[in-house]
Amino acid sequence: MRAVVQRVTRASVRIDGREHAAIGPGLVVLAGVAKGDEEADVNYVADKLANLRILADDAGRMNLSVLDTVGEILLVSQFTLIADTRKGRRPSFIGAEAPEQAARLIDDLESALTSRGVPVRTGQFQAQMEVELVNDGPVTIVIDSHDRRIPRRKA
Repeated sequence: MRAVVQRVTRASVRIDGREHAAIGPGLVVLAGVAKGDEEADVNYVADKLANLRILADDAGRMNLSVLDTVGEILLVSQFTLIADTRKGRRPSFIGAEAPEQAARLIDDLESALTSRGVPVRTGQFQAQMEVELVNDGPVTIVIDSHDRRIPRRKA
């Protein structure tokens, strides 16, 4: 599972010209599900999102998590994050999970975040959405659950 996380002052999702979901200060999370992803991937990403210290403290330092600030998450599924662009000019999405399984894991991610005490708003799976946000910083982080399988290099 891959997630692009942006710290925002506000964000919203529109579907068919109507506001579907909106948040104030917090995080926008664009999440893509790769073939073979499972509950361990969901839990890894949920833990990172709930506890990632990228929100500003009183001194302006990235010291606080979304839980510390009672911020919100706007979670939007985005299979294009799994694109493979290594060959040719057209992205391949062969590595993306089938829609039924991907939808279940995105729902599981929402539930995992909610159970950790994070207020979550969502887009709509497989809908054509307009995502509007004000990136604060800008701060943009990529989380990939597959990274947990790679041994860390010694500094």
